[in-house]
Amino acid sequence: MEASTHPQTKIDTQRAEAFADKLVGVLNGGALCLMTSVGHRTGLFDAMTQLPPASSHEIAAAAKLDERYVREWLGAMTVGGIVECDATGTQFRLPPEHAAVLTRSAAADNMAVFAQYIGLLGGVEDRIVECFRNGGGVPYDAYPRFHEVMAEDSGQSVLPALVDQVLPLAPGVPEALERGIDVLDIGCGRGRALNLMARTYPKSRFVGYDLNDEALEFARSEAKSNGTTNIRFEARDLTTFDEPDCYDLITAFDAIHDQKAPDRVLAGIARALRQGGTFLMQDIAGSSHVHKNFDHPIGPLLYTVSCMHCMTVSLAQGGMGLGAMWGEEKAYEMLHAAGFNDVQKHNLSHDVQNNYYVVRVV
Repeated sequence: MEASTHPQTKIDTQRAEAFADKLVGVLNGGALCLMTSVGHRTGLFDAMTQLPPASSHEIAAAAKLDERYVREWLGAMTVGGIVECDATGTQFRLPPEHAAVLTRSAAADNMAVFAQYIGLLGGVEDRIVECFRNGGGVPYDAYPRFHEVMAEDSGQSVLPALVDQVLPLAPGVPEALERGIDVLDIGCGRGRALNLMARTYPKSRFVGYDLNDEALEFARSEAKSNGTTNIRFEARDLTTFDEPDCYDLITAFDAIHDQKAPDRVLAGIARALRQGGTFLMQDIAGSSHVHKNFDHPIGPLLYTVSCMHCMTVSLAQGGMGLGAMWGEEKAYEMLHAAGFNDVQKHNLSHDVQNNYYVVRVV
């Protein structure tokens, strides 16, 4: 066999070493994401904010957890620079500056909620690898906690702002809700947004559609526990959604991009709105073009969530597989194709993750 005539590629050793250091940071960051998720789910961060510097036994007792596990968790948190310890390595504290972005009391600033996605998506890695090899997708039912985490995510970013900031983006909508109108929420999940609207506007009538029966049961349970009677939830495949002239307001919170046929869903929404009606769509902020997302503050996370959930659940249904990062350019294109000729995009200062579209046919 003849030797290759191609010159050997020269390696920039400094660049290689810098990249290796970056990968070490990625590995450590991924590990810390898992431990951050654990700290959030077990309430450890919240417990530590109520304690002075404390031992692993004291922290475990305060959080009602097993000490041995807490001790090992503290090891990861300490060497990762999230928790501090004294010179003896026996007294631990969560600095208030760190607690400000890690605890439930931080509300919309709580980054620990997002750390849950890493472990959740890791649970389907084997199935995603098979999809890389063979195509297809991973269905919704492979993600038992996804609706729970999404509800917590939106509970920080969307819910607190829904009545006072999000709905007023659409001129006239809050006033119409006060008078009484018909409202549909597409892909309602656990129904937290719709239940909040139904409680706030008792003269209006609310319907929520979603594929996931478990999420819908949670939504119904919340409505029942609050005594809300102007709301109902149905399991629906929105691919064939066709209810002409039935609603005055249709909402979709982070739900359009992972539909099997988002183009058909959007066209159905346009038909379902009565004259003068409004479609309010919250979806991921970003560009349809990867080279325009270099500066996106959570771009890698969003593309990963897209690849390992949003895109693949659509493909599992034989769908378009738009993915979370379909981008605002594609959103405008598809909204216009559906028949909407008035599309206004808004952003809220507390929410770097989402765009809010107020959409109408005029």
